[in-house]
Amino acid sequence: MLNLNTRKTFGIFKDPFTDDVVTADDVYLNDASRFAVEYLYQTAKAGGMLALVGESGSGKSTVRRLAIDRWQAEGQKVRVIIPRIFEKQRLAASAICDAIIAACSTEKPRRTLEAKARQVEHILTNSSRSGFSHILMIEEAHDLSIQTLKYLKRFWELEDGFKKLLAIVLIGQVEMKAKLDESKNWEAREIIRRMEILELEPLADKKEVAGYLDLKFSRLKKDRKEVFTDDACEALARKLQRQTSNDIVYSVAYPLLINNWARKAMNLAASMKVKIVDADVVNSL
Repeated sequence: MLNLNTRKTFGIFKDPFTDDVVTADDVYLNDASRFAVEYLYQTAKAGGMLALVGESGSGKSTVRRLAIDRWQAEGQKVRVIIPRIFEKQRLAASAICDAIIAACSTEKPRRTLEAKARQVEHILTNSSRSGFSHILMIEEAHDLSIQTLKYLKRFWELEDGFKKLLAIVLIGQVEMKAKLDESKNWEAREIIRRMEILELEPLADKKEVAGYLDLKFSRLKKDRKEVFTDDACEALARKLQRQTSNDIVYSVAYPLLINNWARKAMNLAASMKVKIVDADVVNSL
């Protein structure tokens, strides 16, 4: 976090990287993230299945919130179903049924899984005929068991005529790609072959890092260039690059990492009694 001395040095009263997304206007979108939001929106609208994959702090939850915000802003009749079990390893078909029933009706769940399945189909059909679409969103989906993954196909197959009753969006960290690898989990091939995978990309270069910081400081009515110089943004972009054993350079400039390194740079500058972060400060980290 930004310490008190740093806030005094730069004349800011609030950390620009804490609670920094309150509305859709607070989200920095480049071409890749715009595509991710639109892809999630369209897949869910069409009743498809999508796995949204990304590193910790890459903005997965933000993309989800943007899609939900858009549905609400457009006045669409969409029911988003989010199971609230924290231990996703224990999330089973029965709990998913309970979540659907609670989100889409006032009925009490039946006792047996078979009865719940019939109840879910009846509720979703009636809700669909009333004009609603339904989206099952599961966060931390990398922790789902293979058995639960197999069950998800049964939920996705629910339909009323040619209309799918339930879209499915799985949101998880990059290890979910291994779980959705048919060669490793052959028994889940039915859903794996139907599941589209979209991986969130990091910010690509100094221009995007500068644009990201521009937005963060504009929320505080502060010009980014009064805090971070252009060459500091370039140095920060380089700081967030990695290199493979084959000398391939790639970026890890995800929002959370940018936030953390920007804070470090500001705190260091303040401790050095420097009132602006330049490349020298960033390179000193």
